[in-house]
Amino acid sequence: MGEPEIGILYQDDDLVAVHKPAGLLVHRNAHAGREPFLLQLLRDLIGKRVYPVHRLDRPTSGLMIMALSPGAARALARQFAAGEVRKAYVAVVRGFVPEAGAIDWPLKSESGREAPALTDYARLATVELPVPVGPHATARFSLVRVEPRTGRTHQIRRHFAHIRHPLIGDVLRGDGRQNRFFREHFEIRRLLLASVELHFHHPASGLEMRLTCPPAREMLDLFDRLGWTVFRLPH
Repeated sequence: MGEPEIGILYQDDDLVAVHKPAGLLVHRNAHAGREPFLLQLLRDLIGKRVYPVHRLDRPTSGLMIMALSPGAARALARQFAAGEVRKAYVAVVRGFVPEAGAIDWPLKSESGREAPALTDYARLATVELPVPVGPHATARFSLVRVEPRTGRTHQIRRHFAHIRHPLIGDVLRGDGRQNRFFREHFEIRRLLLASVELHFHHPASGLEMRLTCPPAREMLDLFDRLGWTVFRLPH
C-alpha cells in the first residue's frame, strides 16, 4: 500500500495549504509506529521544513495550512490562538437538524477543566432513506456546514453528539447502527467530516486570505448517491 497522496492547494514563500487525507496523522506520536504522517510527507514533497500552526484530527480530511518559517508559524499560530481564524467544515449527521443554529455548550479538557465552546451550523441538504436502520421505518441524514467559533478538542463531534445528531463515522460518540449502515451500503469507513474553508491574514503581508477545499472524492461520491448532486462552497 503506497503513501497517502497530499494535494497542494496553495503555496508561497511563507505558507503552504494542503488537502489532508482522512486517517493520516499530522504529527508522529508514540502509538504511530513507522506509519507516515503529514509533516514528513509534506516536507519530502516540497523539499522544505514545515511548521504546524493548527490541528486537524486524524479521521478528519481537508484543508490545512502549514508555515514555512518560524516567524510565519508564530504569526499564524497567534491568529489561531486568538480565535481570529474563521474555519468551516462540512459534515454528515444523523437526523434532520434545524436549518441553522448554534451549539453553546462548554467542554472539558483532558485535565478536566471546563471551557466555553461555541459551534455555528447551517443545514445544506437532507435525505430520508426507506431503510429501518434504527427504531424508525426510515433513516434521516443531514449535510451541514459547520463553523466552530472556539477550538476545543473534538469540538464538532462532541457538540453534535450533545444535540443528538452525531456525525456519521464517529466511532466514539456516534450511532453504531448508522455507522454500520454506511459501511455496508456505501462502503464508507471514515468520519464524514471535512475542513473546507479558512479565512485568515497572511503572516507576512497582512492581507486577508480565503482558502477553500472541496470535500474528498469519496465524500462527493456519497453526496451524489444520496441525491445531494450539487455541492458548492457557500460564499
